[in-house]
Amino acid sequence: MAQFFQMHPVTPQLRLLRQTAAILEQDGVIVYPTDTNYGLGCSIFSRKGVERIIKIKQLSPNHQFSILCPDLADISQYARVDNGTYRLLKRYLPGPYTFILEATREVPKTLLPKRKTIGLRIPDHPICLALLREFGKPLLSTSMELPDREGVIISDPREMRERLDKVVDLLIDGGPTRDRYSTLVDLTGDAPRVLREGAGDPTPFA
Repeated sequence: MAQFFQMHPVTPQLRLLRQTAAILEQDGVIVYPTDTNYGLGCSIFSRKGVERIIKIKQLSPNHQFSILCPDLADISQYARVDNGTYRLLKRYLPGPYTFILEATREVPKTLLPKRKTIGLRIPDHPICLALLREFGKPLLSTSMELPDREGVIISDPREMRERLDKVVDLLIDGGPTRDRYSTLVDLTGDAPRVLREGAGDPTPFA
């Protein structure tokens, strides 16, 4: 049975953040709020956690995962970022964007089975940012869209408990979210390319 934490959406309780970090350290899978929707995640270094998430969501082995980082310094550790790209990221992050970048060798192979790119985010949400800083490692991130309800983002904590109580280790209720996807932008080519329009304004990259 999953644990259930109600965290303050602006000033999350340090005690609960530390307990969450401890769960993640033990290959835990959690549900947590971001600035766009609730996410399903684990440590990017947890092979067991990644395998559990793939099973829960019935994902393809070639699925393009995203990882959440607390700041730009972390992004430059896991993706190749030149000066122009760094300035662009600094302008739009934290925010409701996921940027596709070329991955470095620091990204675990479990996240890159047949790819050389990775999606990276810095979510503008107090709980998520505080958790990333407390945990000290990036989180794998995928939206709360389950296989039997494709295209529907689950955001009601009660429904999440009913459906995931036996398959995740922790659900964090951090209040309502925007219930939208992040805007997905590919930065691996000569010019930015919008792959998915979402909560972030796509106009600057169109």
